[in-house]
Amino acid sequence: MNKGGIFVVSGPSGSGKDTLLSQLFKKCPEIKFSISSVTRPMRAGEKEGEKYNFISRKEFEEMLQRDELLEHNVYVGNYYGTPKTPVLNASKNGDDIIIEVDVNGAKQIREKLPQAVSIFIMPPSFAELEKRLSGRGTETEEVIAERMNSALFEIERATEYDYIVVNDDIDTAVDDIIQIISGSRLMLKRQKHIIDEVLNYVKS
Repeated sequence: MNKGGIFVVSGPSGSGKDTLLSQLFKKCPEIKFSISSVTRPMRAGEKEGEKYNFISRKEFEEMLQRDELLEHNVYVGNYYGTPKTPVLNASKNGDDIIIEVDVNGAKQIREKLPQAVSIFIMPPSFAELEKRLSGRGTETEEVIAERMNSALFEIERATEYDYIVVNDDIDTAVDDIIQIISGSRLMLKRQKHIIDEVLNYVKS
């Protein structure tokens, strides 16, 4: 059985990443999604196990001690992390799986799983990014400026990724990701076992 692919997806606020992934999973329900473990309280509208597993700080720190996380971060005093076992099991079972993380988390995953394919979601332009981050005009100029600076910091690190997908049109961007996933199945690192099997058969 071929191993499934592990895909790391990042993108700044304003890139439309969440909408894009939502449409991707509607088109390709067979693709798995990595559920993060977090220690913050559940918010209104959230469901356990949908995007996050809500656990205690003690449980998270025990996971860290047992080396059960591919990446982790602390944001506003709360832990966020990607459990290792579900990702590796999905790949072992031949399923493609997507991990949605920020640029720091993506770096940690690439170091532990060099076979992972990384995709960065880009807004089509600076002007469009500013327009999206401004939202409905309810935020102050200071808040918008802070969100812009954070987004630009992440965009500066887009060169660390294998692929860049520009989210100008949702359908086109979703199709681009599907092509990346399909194409990655033919990469040497995912097909090498076939070569080894043939060579071992000839040698035996």
